Amino acid sequence: MGLVIDSTAFISAEREGLSVVAFLDALQRRFGDEEVIVSVLSAGELLHGVWRASTPAIRAVRQQFVEEALARTWVRNVNLNTARIASHVDARARAAGKVIPTTDLWIGSTALELSFAVVTANYRHFKMIPGLKVVSFPRKR
Repeated sequence: MGLVIDSTAFISAEREGLSVVAFLDALQRRFGDEEVIVSVLSAGELLHGVWRASTPAIRAVRQQFVEEALARTWVRNVNLNTARIASHVDARARAAGKVIPTTDLWIGSTALELSFAVVTANYRHFKMIPGLKVVSFPRKR
């Protein structure tokens, strides 16, 4: 199956005091030896959070966490096929009166393209994407 880790899952892990290794180990215990990736869009969200830190000390801690997360996972770019999936999902959602935030749409479309699940702390946005398997982290559902 494989897993696409959304930035909110990494952020939740960090807030819970988990290291990147502990978080990835928890995923491995839960799902086995599945391939784990991060969308380039999630990487951008994580890096954005580094720059939004309120102090240099918080920025340094966040940067270390984010850089380790990005070093330990494969960062996947979007491509034309991802665009085809995202445009189709978005058009159908909007026709039904739903708006999926753009970044989550593209992250979810990456997961659909690969037949992977999304691991997220933001279940509500991803559940709007038909056919997408969504896994909550931390486990709330």
